Amino acid sequence: MSADATPFAPEPELPPVPAPRTMDDALALMRDLRARCEWDAAQTHQSLRPYLIEEAHEVDDAIAGGEDAVLRDELGDLFLQVLFHSVVAEERGAFGMADVAGALVAKMHARHPHLYGDGIRRSWERMKAAKTRRSSLEEGLPAGLPSLHRAHRLQDRAAGVGFDWDDALGPLAKVREEVEEVAALIDPATGGVRDQDALEAELGDLLFAVVNLCRKTGVHAALGLDRTNAKFVRRYATMERLAAADGRRLSDLSLEEQDRYWDAVKREERGES
Repeated sequence: MSADATPFAPEPELPPVPAPRTMDDALALMRDLRARCEWDAAQTHQSLRPYLIEEAHEVDDAIAGGEDAVLRDELGDLFLQVLFHSVVAEERGAFGMADVAGALVAKMHARHPHLYGDGIRRSWERMKAAKTRRSSLEEGLPAGLPSLHRAHRLQDRAAGVGFDWDDALGPLAKVREEVEEVAALIDPATGGVRDQDALEAELGDLLFAVVNLCRKTGVHAALGLDRTNAKFVRRYATMERLAAADGRRLSDLSLEEQDRYWDAVKREERGES
């Protein structure tokens, strides 16, 4: 080995830390892009809708990933969408970024009277119900809101006016009741469905009851399901790995043999041999 050689690989270069900028810098950049970039200038509120949804999902993925640098960048991409819509509205003479900030501050003050008002802590849903008369329980909820999240918000709103269980025991009993109603629609001898339409309705009731149980125990059903989805994917990939190590493919195995690999995966996760 020569004198100037090294047995170690060079340290990878870290990405540079972005220079600190202000909100005014970001707003000025967005206005400049609208003035000088053909693509940015062509965008409208409608054309930007898919990007807003995509960026929100990417922020969620970054939070799940737990990497601060990735989260920082994805939050910037999401903030770009807020800036974009604000500047487009500004150009139309509708409102500007300062108006967006003002509406936010006013809303947060109203939602926290115990901090910025008369000192009395109140339920936000109760305050909202007292302030406005909704034409329906779902008024104001986005049309594209995922079903689990919509169920959670509907239950929150009903709870805001007192229509709620006192504790988790109520929804737990309801879940058990709904399971029995689902079971009654499945033939115990054959496993066949007695009434498909009725079963769909009862399974919907069961899911709604489970969401309520999650809500009353401080768990968001969508997040709980995301966690289980990730666990299933991880375990299934390990099953495939274990089967491949034995020179086999899962698709060639019986359910009983697949179950043995599934049990082996769970033992591996628990650190058992």
